[in-house]
Amino acid sequence: MAFVDDRARPEMRHHIILEEREQLVVSGVEEVESFDENTILLTTAQGGLEIQGEGLHIEKLSLDGGDLKVEGRVNALLYETDHAGRSGGLLARLLGG
Repeated sequence: MAFVDDRARPEMRHHIILEEREQLVVSGVEEVESFDENTILLTTAQGGLEIQGEGLHIEKLSLDGGDLKVEGRVNALLYETDHAGRSGGLLARLLGG
Protein backbone atom coordinates (compact mmCIF):
# COMPACT_ATOMS: atom_id res chain seq x y z
CA MET A 1 0.00 0.00 0.00
CA ALA A 2 1.39 3.40 -0.98
CA PHE A 3 1.87 6.10 1.61
CA VAL A 4 -0.36 9.12 1.05
CA ASP A 5 0.37 12.36 2.86
CA ASP A 6 -3.02 13.95 3.55
CA ARG A 7 -1.58 17.00 5.25
CA ALA A 8 -2.32 20.15 3.31
CA ARG A 9 0.79 21.96 2.14
CA PRO A 10 0.68 25.72 2.33
CA GLU A 11 0.83 27.19 -1.16
CA MET A 12 4.26 28.62 -1.85
CA ARG A 13 4.29 32.31 -2.79
CA HIS A 14 6.34 33.44 -5.78
CA HIS A 15 8.22 36.76 -5.95
CA ILE A 16 11.06 38.13 -8.05
CA ILE A 17 13.37 40.98 -7.08
CA LEU A 18 15.89 42.17 -9.67
CA GLU A 19 18.42 44.83 -8.68
CA GLU A 20 20.42 46.65 -11.36
CA ARG A 21 20.12 43.54 -13.60
CA GLU A 22 23.01 42.09 -11.53
CA GLN A 23 21.33 40.48 -8.50
CA LEU A 24 18.18 38.38 -8.77
CA VAL A 25 16.23 36.91 -5.87
CA VAL A 26 13.43 34.42 -6.61
CA SER A 27 11.06 32.94 -4.04
CA GLY A 28 8.65 30.07 -4.59
CA VAL A 29 11.32 27.90 -6.27
CA GLU A 30 10.39 24.22 -6.32
CA GLU A 31 13.21 22.78 -8.44
CA VAL A 32 16.30 23.90 -10.37
CA GLU A 33 16.33 21.75 -13.51
CA SER A 34 19.60 22.93 -15.04
CA PHE A 35 21.99 25.85 -15.00
CA ASP A 36 25.09 27.23 -16.66
CA GLU A 37 26.56 30.71 -16.99
CA ASN A 38 24.00 31.71 -19.66
CA THR A 39 20.75 29.97 -18.66
CA ILE A 40 19.02 28.77 -15.50
CA LEU A 41 15.89 26.62 -15.86
CA LEU A 42 13.69 26.21 -12.82
CA THR A 43 10.20 25.34 -11.68
CA THR A 44 8.38 27.83 -9.47
CA ALA A 45 5.03 27.90 -7.72
CA GLN A 46 3.81 29.80 -10.82
CA GLY A 47 5.26 27.40 -13.43
CA GLY A 48 8.47 27.08 -15.39
CA LEU A 49 10.92 30.00 -15.48
CA GLU A 50 13.98 30.47 -17.68
CA ILE A 51 16.57 33.03 -16.61
CA GLN A 52 18.85 34.17 -19.44
CA GLY A 53 22.00 36.20 -19.01
CA GLU A 54 25.77 36.31 -18.91
CA GLY A 55 28.09 35.12 -16.15
CA LEU A 56 25.17 33.77 -14.11
CA HIS A 57 25.95 31.86 -10.96
CA ILE A 58 23.79 30.66 -8.11
CA GLU A 59 24.86 32.36 -4.88
CA LYS A 60 22.23 30.74 -2.65
CA LEU A 61 19.68 27.95 -3.07
CA SER A 62 17.26 26.77 -0.41
CA LEU A 63 14.64 24.38 -1.75
CA ASP A 64 13.22 23.94 1.75
CA GLY A 65 12.37 27.64 1.82
CA GLY A 66 12.03 27.97 -1.96
CA ASP A 67 14.62 30.74 -2.22
CA LEU A 68 17.19 31.32 -4.97
CA LYS A 69 19.76 34.11 -5.32
CA VAL A 70 21.54 34.59 -8.64
CA GLU A 71 24.36 36.98 -9.51
CA GLY A 72 25.48 37.94 -13.01
CA ARG A 73 24.02 39.96 -15.89
CA VAL A 74 20.31 39.14 -16.29
CA ASN A 75 19.06 39.69 -19.86
CA ALA A 76 15.64 37.98 -19.76
CA LEU A 77 13.12 36.23 -17.52
CA LEU A 78 10.84 33.92 -19.52
CA TYR A 79 7.84 32.12 -18.04
CA GLU A 80 6.47 28.95 -19.55
CA THR A 81 3.09 29.87 -21.03
CA ASP A 82 1.39 26.51 -21.66
CA HIS A 83 1.08 23.91 -18.89
CA ALA A 84 -2.09 22.19 -20.13
CA GLY A 85 -1.61 18.64 -21.29
CA ARG A 86 2.13 18.68 -20.71
CA SER A 87 4.09 16.27 -18.58
CA GLY A 88 7.65 16.24 -17.40
CA GLY A 89 9.76 19.19 -16.36
CA LEU A 90 10.58 22.37 -18.21
CA LEU A 91 13.83 20.88 -19.49
CA ALA A 92 12.00 17.85 -20.95
CA ARG A 93 9.59 20.16 -22.75
CA LEU A 94 12.38 22.34 -24.11
CA LEU A 95 14.16 19.26 -25.42
CA GLY A 96 10.99 17.92 -27.02
CA GLY A 97 10.41 15.21 -24.39
